[in-house]
Amino acid sequence: MPKAAADRPILLDLFCGCGGFTLGAHRAGFETALSIDIDRNLTHSFTRNFSSAPLQIADIASTSASTIRRAIPRSIDGIIGGPPCQGFSAIGRQDAADPRRDLLTDFFRLVRDLRPKFFLMENVRGLGFAHNRHVLDCGIALLPSTYKVIGPMLLSPADFGAATIRPRLFVYGFDSDRMAPMDATMFVGTSQPATVRDAISDLADLTEIGTDSGGYDLWRSSADSERSRYAQSLRGRTQIVTGHKKTPHRPEISKRFASVKQGGKDEVGKHVRLSWKGQCPTLRAGTGADRGSYQAVRPIHPSQHRVITVREAARLQGFPDGFRFHPTVWHSFRMIGNSVSPILAAALLSRIRAKLDVPIMSQAAE
Repeated sequence: MPKAAADRPILLDLFCGCGGFTLGAHRAGFETALSIDIDRNLTHSFTRNFSSAPLQIADIASTSASTIRRAIPRSIDGIIGGPPCQGFSAIGRQDAADPRRDLLTDFFRLVRDLRPKFFLMENVRGLGFAHNRHVLDCGIALLPSTYKVIGPMLLSPADFGAATIRPRLFVYGFDSDRMAPMDATMFVGTSQPATVRDAISDLADLTEIGTDSGGYDLWRSSADSERSRYAQSLRGRTQIVTGHKKTPHRPEISKRFASVKQGGKDEVGKHVRLSWKGQCPTLRAGTGADRGSYQAVRPIHPSQHRVITVREAARLQGFPDGFRFHPTVWHSFRMIGNSVSPILAAALLSRIRAKLDVPIMSQAAE
């Protein structure tokens, strides 16, 4: 029998976005006592998806430990979060003057001041590059000496059973005075990846039924549709799904897409065509209004001559069909592109959760 919410270890969720990390944490048996993000669009549907996880719209750079303690009267077991990655991304400018880079230091500042038993931080692989690594090292240097740090580790959701490759950088740390130790081998993925076919082929059976009062497009699934185990795990009992509206392309673009083979690339728009037998590459987020509102290039469907829908992207990333994003396609893809795969998050946090119950003395005696 699962523990009551009051008995679950609690987390502070920083830079929560749409909640990929949050969802994984809940599946791993944690309670989210507070989630913080500054972007109202990325958190548009957060409270709908997580009715029991308090959300605060705030700038983490100006958020203090005392403010958080007032919001969370209980002791915080862990801090999770993915500080903005655009300042470190290999496809971005990696501008040393980008103020978003400083938010990574704020993550570690709050770990230092709040002293949780552990933290788990996610970012892009570019943070580990030589010209960016000093930012991470400076953040880690803020931690008390009792914290042991593992990483950075480059992990892919595909190694944990998801249908997307998407390598991401993770750093895990724990207070050795209060928590049993772990090492990098305990974060190795051991599952076979799902394929694109496993993830999205059954979505061809969805029937459009209209739009709800919030502007979401609504689709009904077929009760007798054949689904893979992966698809069924994300479908659950949900019969009505959102976000499957197809992008209408001009005839010349559809014709161009038709000439691209599975696994190939449209050299004009740089769209990659997904392969039914493979996995999806990293889904890009694009930029917010403060950075020009640029839309990221989306993959082409394996057999239809169009880019993938929001719901297809969500399936590939590992979000369940009942998860809501944003009524607009652009913001929805920003949400998914900025998120941690819930499948990967659940796997990592489940392993950490198991260590919370291990007595430190017995571990040391082994």
